[in-house]
Amino acid sequence: MTIRAVLWDIDDTIFDYTGADSIGMRKHLEQEGLPDGYGTVEQALVAWRAITDTHWARFAAGETDFQGQRRDRVREFVSRPLEDEEADDWFARHVTHYEAAWELFPDVLPVLDLLADGFRHAVLSNSSIHNQDRKLRALGVRDRFEAVVCAVELGVSKPEAAAFHAACEELALEPGEVAYVGDEPDIDAGGAAAAGLMGIWLDRGGRGGRPELVRISGLDQLPGLLGPARP
Repeated sequence: MTIRAVLWDIDDTIFDYTGADSIGMRKHLEQEGLPDGYGTVEQALVAWRAITDTHWARFAAGETDFQGQRRDRVREFVSRPLEDEEADDWFARHVTHYEAAWELFPDVLPVLDLLADGFRHAVLSNSSIHNQDRKLRALGVRDRFEAVVCAVELGVSKPEAAAFHAACEELALEPGEVAYVGDEPDIDAGGAAAAGLMGIWLDRGGRGGRPELVRISGLDQLPGLLGPARP
């Protein structure tokens, strides 16, 4: 089937989430001070990333809600009980620094320009529409995507086939007519392929392996995979 649309992940695919989160947390800790149990900022950053992965997986599995995973990340990171309002305030102070570091990857705008006329574009994210729509607008690319579909509102998340199918339905296209681009081999590319889409793993870090997946190391390689555009 001919590919007619590209469905995009956001964080660490078009937006440098890891970089912004690290910069933001580093600046946040400069003001807050290191929580007990961390000898250096680097140790704290490693712990924050691991804690984030753990609680994001809980959210994706339906074990907590979006706000709950944020609060639990803060409580585990600072290693002390906090009321909801205290955890929210701590996270909000971090977000101020995190958002100041928001940037697109440098290969994003060139490939969106190149594919603009030949393919339709939309987003499927495991976050919330509030977060991701606002993020895309702040980054100046919201108008590049005709739809933004998010797990919080759907009630189902990647890699479940239902999440990918909901995004295809939003575009009124069959899964075989849609390519999905994301940075996670299992959640993104593997899940998309299992759902009948063309799953593409954007392996920016050069992890390699996973020969069963379609893999690119940069978005400049994407047009060659998609082939000629079709009306």
